[in-house]
Amino acid sequence: MGVEVRRATRDDIPALAVLQQAVAGELKWIAARPGVDLAEVEAWFETVLEAERRVVFVVPSERSVDAMLTIEAAPYGVADFGMFVRDTERGKGLGAALVATAIEWAREQGAHKISLECWPHNTAAIALYEKHGFVIEGRKRRHYRRGGGDAAWDSLIMGLLLDPDIPGSPYGD
Repeated sequence: MGVEVRRATRDDIPALAVLQQAVAGELKWIAARPGVDLAEVEAWFETVLEAERRVVFVVPSERSVDAMLTIEAAPYGVADFGMFVRDTERGKGLGAALVATAIEWAREQGAHKISLECWPHNTAAIALYEKHGFVIEGRKRRHYRRGGGDAAWDSLIMGLLLDPDIPGSPYGD
């Protein structure tokens, strides 16, 4: 049985906010912190859904939304995305379906590359991204304040070159 992935609608916004609140409450997978203000998150998703070169994909379930991915295609040819999956649904192919959808969407937008960031300890996500051809391109050291601001976490930068024939800079890479 396949995983249903579709574009989010305004009707999904409350469920997306609740999902983000739940994943943030786990304290280890996304940059959002616990105590997510649902009204603020809903307002943010509203602006995302109205954006011209940005889209939210969801994996719906009978009760709600089990996973989401937000991707934005920048005018300079790079698409950036972030995603999260409900804790009880991880390892069931939802993330893989979302990543495949994001790659297809980025190609349709004319992107030559997709970029993302993830925590170095998120080995399952790193393996998923690598399975889809992403490679680790760098590391931001102690970049994101976490907890009460008493720690700063590293993040990995990963990329997938959709157009391997695009030339690099004439000034050296």
